[in-house]
Amino acid sequence: MSGAKNCPETPRQKMIGMMYLVLTAMLALNVSTDILNGFTLVDDSLHSSIAASDTRNAKLYNDFKAANADNPEKTQEWYDKALEVQKRADSLVNYIQDFKEHIAILADGKKEVDARRGEDGLQDPTRRIEGNSNLDVTAQYAINEGHGAELKEIVAYYRDYAAGLADQDAELRNSIMQNLATERGWNAHEKDSCDWEIAIFEGMPVGASITILTKMQNDVRSTESQLVQYLMDRTDAGDLRVNKLNAYVIPNSNYVIRGGKYTAQIILAAVDSTQRPEYYIEGQRINDHGIYEVAASGVGLKKYSGWIAYQNPSTGEMENLPFSSEYSVGEPAVTISNNDLNIMYRGYENKFSISVPGVANDKVKVNVNGASVRQQGGIWIIKPGDNTKSVTISVSAELDGKMQSMGSRDYRVKALPKPGAYFKSGENEYNGEKAIPRSVLLSPSSSVIASYGPEGLLDLPYQVVGFRADINGVLMESKSNKFTKEQMDRMAKLKPGNSVILKDIRAKGPDGKVVPLSPIPLTLN
Repeated sequence: MSGAKNCPETPRQKMIGMMYLVLTAMLALNVSTDILNGFTLVDDSLHSSIAASDTRNAKLYNDFKAANADNPEKTQEWYDKALEVQKRADSLVNYIQDFKEHIAILADGKKEVDARRGEDGLQDPTRRIEGNSNLDVTAQYAINEGHGAELKEIVAYYRDYAAGLADQDAELRNSIMQNLATERGWNAHEKDSCDWEIAIFEGMPVGASITILTKMQNDVRSTESQLVQYLMDRTDAGDLRVNKLNAYVIPNSNYVIRGGKYTAQIILAAVDSTQRPEYYIEGQRINDHGIYEVAASGVGLKKYSGWIAYQNPSTGEMENLPFSSEYSVGEPAVTISNNDLNIMYRGYENKFSISVPGVANDKVKVNVNGASVRQQGGIWIIKPGDNTKSVTISVSAELDGKMQSMGSRDYRVKALPKPGAYFKSGENEYNGEKAIPRSVLLSPSSSVIASYGPEGLLDLPYQVVGFRADINGVLMESKSNKFTKEQMDRMAKLKPGNSVILKDIRAKGPDGKVVPLSPIPLTLN
């Protein structure tokens, strides 16, 4: 299979690449499939956006139908075209849904996918895939079996049809061509750079592929909204139902990653085509096309409102029609978890990074049973009690003014593992496995340390608080991690082959407990 690493990206692919940059790096480490949980949140947001588009489109079609009933001679041609748009959009959305379900079946099996239909109120069985980290089945179905090329042709066919309908609106036509692009650009030397389906599906995990396909469905519904509204404007139907004027906000997406841009089309439905409305956001007039664009800076829910100033076709007076909308800005995020190491340590301040994509940190609340919890500089510090054996971290977030549960996770609580004891001189550490020179033993920098070693999973601050040295049969005590003067004087008399055994080593851990450590035998060479 040919690679796609040098393939130029479409604007949509650039956005997807930015969202999944951290994901791709982590997948190279073969971490747990929980890394893809962040994509479930994005996919859910896209489904919400699609549902909003469906509601908006249903109202547009109903309004169009009512206008056609009032004056079929004026609107019939455009109404028939709108119904054709609806038919083709439904067909493409259904094809993409079938594409997603085939991938889900390859990942989880048909029996499991069928069992999920309608589960937990979700009608789409591809929204909770167990095998979402599978890196093979997407390429198998889309590339090896040729369905990706077929999808490209169908998307391109719908795109060209939709762009052809918008022949009188260059801006809308260009928007359609970009949103449903299946190639890099329109210059001949760029078209041959790579195959569209390889750029999108090769090496892509199932969870990410499903989210990409859901975004395609969202793009189709968004294009459908723009086309139907465009066809309604072509009917010049505003004078037929002045008392039914409505303001519409058509965003490209209601969920924005921080650093990206939120873009929405604000339109006045059924207005006289000879009139040009004025658009205002928070009291400030924006461009005459009703395009509202603002940089997505801080995370969280963003609300805005305004009005459209238009000339009433019956009275000739200027009137204002208010509107409001909202969108969410989230951090580029990824969730990483190792199910085999879901533990924290008793009496120790365990550090956790906890966030909810699209929600500001000050709107997130964390509760832990059997442990104290506090936030410090964006990190949550959780300290289980001395007798706690397990805890549950529960996370909730304030959404639309209400606290909602975001889920929970159980952790086992263990005592801090005991470190090893080492004799350190300069930058070198010894545990008695080999003989050492006299100069190393008598170095002013020599000390006894507690450490988990270079291969240890932890790096915790243990401090040796005392030990005894058996110097060629004579026991001498130190109440710190350093040799006493008496011990140094005694060791200065040792000869090659003599030994020093460091025993009764005691170290104090970050939980405040003092633990005994294993002895260190040292032999002079």
